[in-house]
Parts: sequence; structure tokens; C-alpha cells
Amino acid sequence: MTAQRACAVADLQEDTPLRVELDGVPMAVVLDSEGTIHAIGDTCTHGDISLSEGFVEGTTLECWAHGSAFSLCSGKPLNLPAYEPVPVYTVEIVGDDVMIDPTVTKDVSGL
Repeated sequence: MTAQRACAVADLQEDTPLRVELDGVPMAVVLDSEGTIHAIGDTCTHGDISLSEGFVEGTTLECWAHGSAFSLCSGKPLNLPAYEPVPVYTVEIVGDDVMIDPTVTKDVSGL
């Protein structure tokens, strides 16, 4: 599969997650304070909670329900109660569009 349009760059507000769904895959898309756009799985691995309703600080996204923070770069949880990572997707900017392939996750093993 190839990358699909997730949203326009203009749809993103700094440090405010945007929930998108591509081919049934829910994602949280985040423009961080340094101007980098990230896409991670939208479902907290501790519970069935939407991460896009959470809070962004730096390069982390915190689940509003239980407080687990996930790295936007690696998807790894940084604190309990979550201990499983969420998937991280490659983001491409094409013109004014944020493009993501929902079938391909980033290799974050070295992060």
C-alpha cells in the first residue's frame, strides 16, 4: 500500500493531537513544539483509550485516563501503568498534505 492523505498541515495545531483513521487504523497525529509532525497509534496499550484526547509535552503524548506517557518518536511508554509500545508511522509532507501509510510502521528498535 502507499501513503494516504491523513490531513492538511494547516489542520494541525501545535501540541494538540488530531485523531485520524486510515483504512480502519486509528492514529494520533501531532505537530510538536519544534515543528515536527508525528503519527502514532491512537489507542493506549494500557486500556482502550484514545490517545488523541491526551496531552502533549515536548515529544510525549500522555493518556488522559491513566497518565501513561508515550514517546512520539518511538511509541514506547515512558511510565506505568502502560508497558507495551504503540505503533509509530512514517510521516511524509507532500505539498500541504500530511501523508501516512497505515500498513507500515517505523523501525524504532534503535530508539
